[in-house]
Amino acid sequence: MNLERINIRDPFILVNEEKYYMYGTRAETCWTSATGFDCYISEDLENWNGPYEVFHKPEDFWADLNCWAPEVHKYNGSYYMFATFKDSHSHGGTAILKADHPLGPFIPHSEKQITPQDWECIDGTFYVSPEGKPYMVFVHEWVQISDGSICAVELSLDLKQAVSEPILLFHASEAKGWIVPVKNKRPGTNYVTDGPFLYRAKSGRLILLWSSFGKEGYTQALAYSGNGDITGKWAQDDRLLFEKDGGHGMIFKNLSGELYLTLHTPNEHLKEHPVFYKLEETDDTLWVSGT
Repeated sequence: MNLERINIRDPFILVNEEKYYMYGTRAETCWTSATGFDCYISEDLENWNGPYEVFHKPEDFWADLNCWAPEVHKYNGSYYMFATFKDSHSHGGTAILKADHPLGPFIPHSEKQITPQDWECIDGTFYVSPEGKPYMVFVHEWVQISDGSICAVELSLDLKQAVSEPILLFHASEAKGWIVPVKNKRPGTNYVTDGPFLYRAKSGRLILLWSSFGKEGYTQALAYSGNGDITGKWAQDDRLLFEKDGGHGMIFKNLSGELYLTLHTPNEHLKEHPVFYKLEETDDTLWVSGT
């Protein structure tokens, strides 16, 4: 099948052994109770096989509602899935699952969510510092705090648990040049943070991709660390990487070493699908090729 027939949100690409493995949120069950995650496989980024179910909730799984934003990272010879789960009896958050192969089966690795249990959290991603310390970078949701934030916790070396208190990277409202509040029944002014992903530029500069809402809908934004690590002071770029109705993206290199951005668009239930754009790294930042 081609990309237009694949109805997922939050696409994530793992390049492994000359193949592309694409994970994402099942769009059909995105806003209802969901049972797991799938993977699609390609050798050329155009023709895809699947879906293959790579995780199915066990009967005694701790979260009974949504399954969102799976990312799979290879680390110390194993494959770790960072995925968000929502529950009707407790706060949702990102847990870590583990497998011996990109197609799973993935099994729970952490005990419930790694994000703080009294926070509403989503969209955990993986980051390893220059000193080799593993971290989860994640979203503290606007539905709990109004001004959504991007935070991080240091992980144990086996990725089973957090070993630090949460570190605040930035709030959504710091992106003053383009961000607009979301209209919602929740009182006050509410700003969204979604989908963090970290990229190390050739110069060593640390760039964080994240999404929110601008004048033309869902967006793909950029922020920069002041010290080359997540502990630095973060500055927001007034220029959006993608500004019209698409986001929750990530960056990967294709089999030829070319840099690509993938995200979902449009941001509309049952119409969203993954797209790919070539990226250029110039002036110590990222640009969609041709723009």
